[in-house]
Amino acid sequence: MDILNTFGLFLGSLFSNTLASLSGGGAGLIQFPLLIFLGLPFGIALATHKVASVALGVGAAIKHIRAGSLNWTLTLYVIVAGMLGVILGANVILFVPGRTAEALLGLLILGLGLYSLTKTELGQLNQPCNRHWQGMIVGGVGLALIGILNGSLTAGTGLFVTLFLIRWFGFDYKQAVALTLVSVGLFWNGIGATTMYLAGAEIYWPWIPVLLLGSLLGGYLGAHLATQKSNTLIKRCFEVLTFVIGFKLLIGF
Repeated sequence: MDILNTFGLFLGSLFSNTLASLSGGGAGLIQFPLLIFLGLPFGIALATHKVASVALGVGAAIKHIRAGSLNWTLTLYVIVAGMLGVILGANVILFVPGRTAEALLGLLILGLGLYSLTKTELGQLNQPCNRHWQGMIVGGVGLALIGILNGSLTAGTGLFVTLFLIRWFGFDYKQAVALTLVSVGLFWNGIGATTMYLAGAEIYWPWIPVLLLGSLLGGYLGAHLATQKSNTLIKRCFEVLTFVIGFKLLIGF
């Protein structure tokens, strides 16, 4: 790959991961199709994107840890709740045609955006709920189901976790995005990438350093913006990203 394409790959990774870090998911909207555009087959592009997306969580984690915006008990809960689903999804996707699943995911993500758009007060205030043991069990099942999507598909599943944390547990957007980026961006994606690699997925290692740098810097920059901006702005970014990703998944890459 020449210098121009390398620079384009870095900019695409930086831009997509900055948006994802600000909104709570969706880095694959730009990064994954960019890998295909530059010549990688679907399966190799998916595995390569999964590995690179771990750096998004690292960059975001650094910023949110420094800002003190993480609840470590709930972070561990989200990580553990989704682990089995991620492992299952990462194994299943290697044997299942992805186009129909992606179109259905696109419809679901559009639904998330419409729901958030019609609920003007959603995620504007921290209003804790369902944090008793029964609520945590139901929430864990929901996160495990989202984990299956995260392990098997390419873009947008972090948005599900963000909205789920807001709707079920009463987080505001800032708290939900921080929790999602560390739990999903770092740990779920790391588990998914490892599972795919052990299951025989091929990763294109020569592009990994450029992607890791873009993801790391984008994750930190987006997390910085998220801590500085209002819940209203983050909510609008979330909604815009859900519509763009939803339509993109519906029409295909």
